[in-house]
Amino acid sequence: MTLNPSSQWSPADYASNAAFVPALGGAAVELLAPRPGELILDLGCGDGVLTERIIASGARVIGLDASPEMVDAARRRGVDAFVADAQALDLEAQAGRFGQFDAAFSNAALHWMLDPDAVASGVFAMLRPGGRFAGEMGGEGNIATLRQGIRDELSARGYPVPAEDPQWYPSVEEFTRLYACAGFTAIKAQRIPRPTPLPSGVAGWVKTFRAGWLDVAQVPQEARDEVAAAIEARLQPLLQQPDGSWTADYVRLRFTMRKPD
Repeated sequence: MTLNPSSQWSPADYASNAAFVPALGGAAVELLAPRPGELILDLGCGDGVLTERIIASGARVIGLDASPEMVDAARRRGVDAFVADAQALDLEAQAGRFGQFDAAFSNAALHWMLDPDAVASGVFAMLRPGGRFAGEMGGEGNIATLRQGIRDELSARGYPVPAEDPQWYPSVEEFTRLYACAGFTAIKAQRIPRPTPLPSGVAGWVKTFRAGWLDVAQVPQEARDEVAAAIEARLQPLLQQPDGSWTADYVRLRFTMRKPD
C-alpha cells in the first residue's frame, strides 16, 4: 500500500483523546440513513465506534482502514474490518473480495488520503448502480490555526518541516468537481465551521492526531512531550477559552452523492 506517512494511529491514544470524532459523527450517519439489510462500506472505519452505530440500524457493514492497529481495535468490537488501501479500491481483486455495496460511508478519513482521484474512482467502482456515498471530512480551512502553530513551533526548533501539510482539505467546489469527474451525480456538499472542544488540550491532540506528522518532521520520541507542550503554549492565546478549556478551529465538509442507475 502507498499510504500517507503522517497517518499513524494508536488505538489507546485515540480512545483517550479523540472520542469526540465518532461522537460528532452522528450527523454524517444521519446523511447516510442506513437501512436494514443493506451492505455498507465504512471507509476509514478506525476503531469501529461509529461503525457500530451503522450496524445497529440492521445493515451489514464492512469496515476498511489502512491502520492494522485500528482494524484490530474494530474487530475487537465485532466489526467485520479489514486492512486496505482506499486509494486502490478500483482494483478487480478488491471488487471481487468484497462485492458491490448499496452504500458507502466515511467520517474524518478522506482528508488523510492524498490521491483523492483514486479514492473517488474506487468508491464508485465498489458501489452498485444507484448506490450512494455519504460522509464528512475536513474541509477548506480545517484546523488552520492548529496547523500553523505546529508548523511555526517545529520550524523554530529547526525540524525539517515539509512545504505542504500532508492532508487534503478541499473546497466545496474542488470536492464536487473531483467526484463528478469520477461519475457521481446528485452531489451535495457543504462546508461547516465547527469549533470543537479538545478534552486533552492541544498537547494531547498533537500527540494523537499528529503522531505521524511528527515522524515526517523527524521529531524524536523523547522530545515529543516537550514539543507538544510548546505548541500548546504557543497557541494558548488563540485556542484556550476563558474557562481554561481548549477549542480547535475545525471546519467540516459534509456530503452526499449517488452512482447513476
